[in-house]
Amino acid sequence: MESQNLADFPRPVHHRIPNFKGSYLACQSIKDLDAYARAQEVKVDPDKPLEGARLLALQSGKTLLVPTPRLRTGLFNKITPPPGTTTAVLRKCATSQGVRDFSVPIGLDSSVRVDLLVVGSVAVSEKGWRIGKGEGYADLEYAMMVSMGAVCEDTPVVTVVHDCQVTDIPESLLEDHDLSVDYILTPTRVIATGCVRPKPGGITWSKITSEMLGKIPVLRSLRDRERRAGKEVSIRAEAQPLPGPRSKHPAPRSSAGRPHDVPQPGTGALGAACGPPREEDSPPAATVCVGNLPPGARVRDLKQALRELGAAPQRLVWQGEQRRALLQYPHAAAAQRAAAALQGLRLGSCALTVSPAGPHGPTGPGERPGS
Repeated sequence: MESQNLADFPRPVHHRIPNFKGSYLACQSIKDLDAYARAQEVKVDPDKPLEGARLLALQSGKTLLVPTPRLRTGLFNKITPPPGTTTAVLRKCATSQGVRDFSVPIGLDSSVRVDLLVVGSVAVSEKGWRIGKGEGYADLEYAMMVSMGAVCEDTPVVTVVHDCQVTDIPESLLEDHDLSVDYILTPTRVIATGCVRPKPGGITWSKITSEMLGKIPVLRSLRDRERRAGKEVSIRAEAQPLPGPRSKHPAPRSSAGRPHDVPQPGTGALGAACGPPREEDSPPAATVCVGNLPPGARVRDLKQALRELGAAPQRLVWQGEQRRALLQYPHAAAAQRAAAALQGLRLGSCALTVSPAGPHGPTGPGERPGS
């Protein structure tokens, strides 16, 4: 997609659900599906190429649910536009920033019944077999919705991709917890997969680790609920790290190019690490310097790009005269993830430089904090 210039912001598209030129056009096809016409509550993932689907759901007056990032604060949020909303505000509500600004969390005890799911994909086959980023969040979200009674086997699943992302996928790559799709929307086609592969029937607790339970509160709540119902909820035993020097091989990368913990053998997608602790809970300790800002660049433009890439710092020191900004993070690992996510970032016609800047970066007159 990069080499053929099919990709769209944010770029590069590696290690993320790729956005592509024509994603809005592809999303528009969803309104022609009978399953969409019947749906009242629609869950759409927060990926950039699905922005058009989120906007369409809001414009159609449907209840829009969006999963919370890395499931840290719950399973999903309901987008609630303010009264008298204009088309411009609805467009903002459909963006990642709008999801944060105009949403309320949905608790496990809420009587939610999702009628249609829209998920992002890295690749998908015409048989309905899907590959995501490899972290397993879409699969886990679906399994959790099954456990709370929000979806069933007949709930349609739609994905929106570029035509080049529709490809053959060997069935040997699939596991029981992998989510299949019923419809594929591209800029040129609507594909009904007719997939007969069973969707996940709930959470596969044997693939869940104590680390995942520690980082996903709603997962702990679901486990307690299922334990009280008499179900088997034993989780995977933790593998002990082998002694010896640290590996020289880089860690796998997540949706925005951020390294994450290496999953243990045999865990499949659900075994991938589920993100770091909340970074705002500790004081800044590491800094990334972003340089070569274009003349006249505005701090809000950089902040928006950082939010889109999942690299928002705890504190931003703007040094416009030096055409740079210092991004401060709570620890070195967070700074490294951000630096990896920002590689290839452009503002206007300028390719930005990204480099570490020591524990807190240089200081001097004219610096001011941001958020």
